[in-house]
Amino acid sequence: MDTRNKILTPAAALALSPARPLVVVKGYFDLLRAGHARELDEIRRRTNAATLLAAVMPLDHGLLPLAGRAELVAALRVVDYVLLGDCEDLNRLVSSLGPAETVSLEDADMRRARQLIEHVHRRQNC
Repeated sequence: MDTRNKILTPAAALALSPARPLVVVKGYFDLLRAGHARELDEIRRRTNAATLLAAVMPLDHGLLPLAGRAELVAALRVVDYVLLGDCEDLNRLVSSLGPAETVSLEDADMRRARQLIEHVHRRQNC
């Protein structure tokens, strides 16, 4: 399966009739790590999500471009669909999908990135 088919345009997302409950997870996913997969799996189990949609948010000075991050997230088995957060009004779009829950991982993503950078710095200073 070409996982890029899981990446939706806003129009495709609006035309979607996903299995319910639908859960939307917003994040940067810039440094995709095992923690992301574990957290997404935990969210899916905790919410009993039949469909998990990941919204990849824009990030200034990210390591990867938005499209590249979306492709990485789409490759995760736990994610059913990916939506690029570069559309004009992502919050309105997500609201119109009527998710049972929306989870924000932006802060956790920033924390993971800081931890990795600090780890690399410590290793280089040994």
